[in-house]
Amino acid sequence: MFNKNIKLVLAILIFAYAIYQFVEGLIGNGIMFLLLSGIFVFLYFKNEFILLAFLKLRKQDFIGADKWLQRIKNPTSALTRKQQGYYNFLKGIMVSQTNMNEAEKFFKNAVSLGLSMDHDMAMAKLNLAGIAFSKRRKQEAQRLLSEAQKLDKRDMLADQIKMMKDQMKRATGPNQHYGSPTSIRQGRKSRR
Repeated sequence: MFNKNIKLVLAILIFAYAIYQFVEGLIGNGIMFLLLSGIFVFLYFKNEFILLAFLKLRKQDFIGADKWLQRIKNPTSALTRKQQGYYNFLKGIMVSQTNMNEAEKFFKNAVSLGLSMDHDMAMAKLNLAGIAFSKRRKQEAQRLLSEAQKLDKRDMLADQIKMMKDQMKRATGPNQHYGSPTSIRQGRKSRR
């Protein structure tokens, strides 16, 4: 993997050589070198290891995705800001299976760094809402859930959001008496 700055330098050098090929009258070579410089520009904005990790994750291969992400040695210097967000997003998805506290840290980093697509940001906030709800932070979970719903403009996560809202309603339904001692006593009187 090349550093992001090396990718830009290579793209500029190859582009300059493509212009030289056009000037020399070698149009075919110039077009080929333009396409080659375009690949390096693309890889500057979309890291190759993150793309490969997404492909592995799509196949539910968490171990393979983690192997690709481990090849990124120093994410802060090797990746752009959005790529760092996606790095943390992927790490959060993989860690959420085993360690909720660490997953929360990764998802919060991903949200603070930013993600390019709204539905990815909605997914990160939905995961954060689930973690907050499991830690009994209901107001934070509701806030994150409403933010996720606003970001999910194409209703890709509509079912998951609806399921989370139903779980939150069931957990704080009319049979639950978390309030003051008077509400608990009133609940006991109604059972008699």
